[in-house]
Parts: sequence; C-alpha cells; structure tokens
Amino acid sequence: MAGGHDPAVITAVLAAVEVTLNRTLELDPSGARELAEMAGTAIAIECLSPSIEIYIAIEPEGRVALASYRENPVVSRVRGTLEDLLGMAGADDPAAALINSDLEIVGSTAPLVALQGIVGKLQPDWEAPLVATLGDVAGHQLAEALRRGFRWTKNSSASLQRQLSEFILEEGRLSPPLAEQEALFEDIENLVLRVDRLESRMKRIARRLAQAKA
Repeated sequence: MAGGHDPAVITAVLAAVEVTLNRTLELDPSGARELAEMAGTAIAIECLSPSIEIYIAIEPEGRVALASYRENPVVSRVRGTLEDLLGMAGADDPAAALINSDLEIVGSTAPLVALQGIVGKLQPDWEAPLVATLGDVAGHQLAEALRRGFRWTKNSSASLQRQLSEFILEEGRLSPPLAEQEALFEDIENLVLRVDRLESRMKRIARRLAQAKA
C-alpha cells in the first residue's frame, strides 16, 4: 500500500466491509452460490488517487476476503483513479465501462465483470459498521456511496475521496508510523541519558559540598 496511509485504519475499514458483505451473502443464497463458483479467484484493485491497494479473494462457500497485502498472484488487476473505479463498480454494463474508461487492466477482465455482477445485486447495510470504524462524516459518506451502488457524480466522488484521505492521513492515525515511533523512542532514550548525567552531576556537587563543610 502506498500513500503513507495508516495500515491500521485501512485494515479496520476492509474488515468492516468484508464482514458486512459476508453477512449479506449469508442472506442471499443465490449470490453466495454464484460467488462460490469463483472460489480461488483473487483480484487486485489499485486506486491511484488516493493511493490505496486492495486485494479481493473469493473463498469457498461464497465468501470474500479483503486485504491490503498479498504475496500470491492475482488473476486480474485493475488500476485507476477513484472516480474511474467507482464508475466501473456502478456501471450497468461493467464490460463496456472497462473498455470506455481510462482504467488499466492486467490479466483477465472476466473475473472483474463477474464479481461486479454478483456484488452489484447485493444491498448490504453499510452504515453502522462504517460509521463505527471511520466516524460519522467519512463513515456516512462511504456508506452512502456503497448504498447507491457507487452511482455518484464527479463532485460526490471527489468529496468522498477528500474525506477519506483526510481521515486516513490525519484523524485515523490510530498508531504512529514506524519512523515516528523510532524517533520517539530515541528522544526518550536521550532524555533518560540526560537525567542520569544530571543525577550523577548533582551527586558529585553534593559530595563536594559535604567535603567543604567537613
């Protein structure tokens, strides 16, 4: 994953989306059966702006697994801006949307089209898990986007992108980046050394004063 986003936030969002999708599939046996036929398929979604990479793996029994990192190969990789990806996700004809968009496809387009056709028919309740994960503003916007099937205008997509990016980069920093953690630990170590030196110096001064009084 690129862009300096906090992995903890991305993981939390993906977990919320994954759980919601799988709960919805449990209530949609036909969709789960269709998805089960794609078991073993893995697809990469690479958003260029904001820079986020997501891997979708289809598991047995028609379940999906979402992750931000994957070592094993994928059958399809789609790369593009958030606006283009949302446009494809909400298209009535995803195959035509892929052809007519600026999206870059590596591998087979068939799994992408099949997955969009299955997931596009679902009606998950996104609001509660996403608001709990992202907060009221960003969570509600993302839930609304998903609920409408990503059929948003360019301005709406830009607003969602801005809200999520700001949350991920600022409000959503649940744990400091590794570089900041290391810098903090170094500052603490330096402070401890200074305190030790000051304590030693104070003891030497106290001994000198005691000797002078003797």
